Amino acid sequence: MWAYWIWLLFNVTAWSFAMVYFNQNIEELTARLFGVALYFVIFFIMLLVDRKPKILVLLLSINAVIATLSLFPGETGAFNPYLILVFSLLIGSGFYHLSFSLGMITGIISVIGLIVVVINTNLFPLLQIFIAIYISFLFAALVLYKKTKDRTEDLDARYDALLSEYREIRRQLVSEEEITRQEERMLIGHEIHDSVGHKLTALLMQIEAFRLKTSEKDMEKVQSLKELASASLEETRNAVKSLKTGETGGLPGILRLIRKLEMESFIRIHFSVKHGAFTALLTGEQSFVIYRSVQEALTNIMKHSNAREAEIMFEAPGGIIFRFEISNPIIDNRRYQEGFGISSMRERLEKFGGNLEVYKTEEQFIVRGSMKIVDTGG
Repeated sequence: MWAYWIWLLFNVTAWSFAMVYFNQNIEELTARLFGVALYFVIFFIMLLVDRKPKILVLLLSINAVIATLSLFPGETGAFNPYLILVFSLLIGSGFYHLSFSLGMITGIISVIGLIVVVINTNLFPLLQIFIAIYISFLFAALVLYKKTKDRTEDLDARYDALLSEYREIRRQLVSEEEITRQEERMLIGHEIHDSVGHKLTALLMQIEAFRLKTSEKDMEKVQSLKELASASLEETRNAVKSLKTGETGGLPGILRLIRKLEMESFIRIHFSVKHGAFTALLTGEQSFVIYRSVQEALTNIMKHSNAREAEIMFEAPGGIIFRFEISNPIIDNRRYQEGFGISSMRERLEKFGGNLEVYKTEEQFIVRGSMKIVDTGG
């Protein structure tokens, strides 16, 4: 916007001096002032069509004609030197606002108008040659400016694109690193909880059973062993809680794990993400359960189907329920019998107010599950 006001200031200054230079009666000066008023009306209209180059070149060309008529020499043939400044501004405005080809059109029309005025004045040939040299230098300078400006704008656009891509890659890298850390913490925490925690709990139960049968003299040693096992179990739980601190989970982490599984199992997977699944606020444990459910379903595919492809759909309608569905084509009618893996996954989903359905059609084997997002199993 500031450039527009600078061009306005230049034009007002040039036209003011051009009008003051004329020493004519009021009638002739009124006609010229009408031309000046029309010139500035079009100048203000150009602000509204700044994004329409074809209309802009037409308005600039009309202003060149208006300038030619308004500054045309009178009966004395006296040359108004400020006319050169007015036409210089018109030519410069064309090259500044328009493309090179459209700017040349405006420039040529302005030069024709300047030539018409000059040949109708009483200027000496030497001054006419000087004006021609000036216009030639002006055109050369504007052409060089336009090419430099276009090249600079192209470099700026490429720089902005590269900078935007670099920032996007940086954000993606940081996000992937964070997801990887969360996945590792989540997996380690679950492994500790499922293996070490369960074994320590079993050990405590066995110690308690042994304590009930032991003699009075060994009671103190058994109690010490029980306290040591209890302390170890508590430390294990604290370690698991520490690993889960700051865990956010979410669909991106699930997809990353599934992609890894896809490469390891040589299964082609087609994903479909619908209804806010990407923004669903899943905890780390919920994400882990969903991943294990998908993993178990894909394992069943490898066991019971000759097809090496599957379709996985995720959705979270209303942000309350998270649903997933795994389906794959089948080519036989063998009877399916639910195993321990599917039963275990159903129990885990039920902890979060969800369920798991497994059924078979003539063409597909489908595993469909869901869990509540709001109720995190607390």
